Amino acid sequence: MTNQNAEGHPLHDVPIEITISVGRARPMVRDLLALQENAVLALDRRVDDPVELYIGDRLIARGELQELEGGEAGQLAVRLTEVASTTGEAG
Repeated sequence: MTNQNAEGHPLHDVPIEITISVGRARPMVRDLLALQENAVLALDRRVDDPVELYIGDRLIARGELQELEGGEAGQLAVRLTEVASTTGEAG
């Protein structure tokens, strides 16, 4: 295998999926089964709390939700406030 710089790396253009977690809910199954349209499910976080970014089950960063400037009206984005350290990981 040849040693390529970062820009020429074959994985450089492979998309990945990042999951943004805004909070969790832990309803009882009976409450979940009773949910109907327009029901409200309370989360364990507040609107201003940071969101968490995951690749798979690995936390990679935290950030703040905001509306994307120049995008569609109401389109969400995340401004990163903290990036997880990769120190000590094999690579």
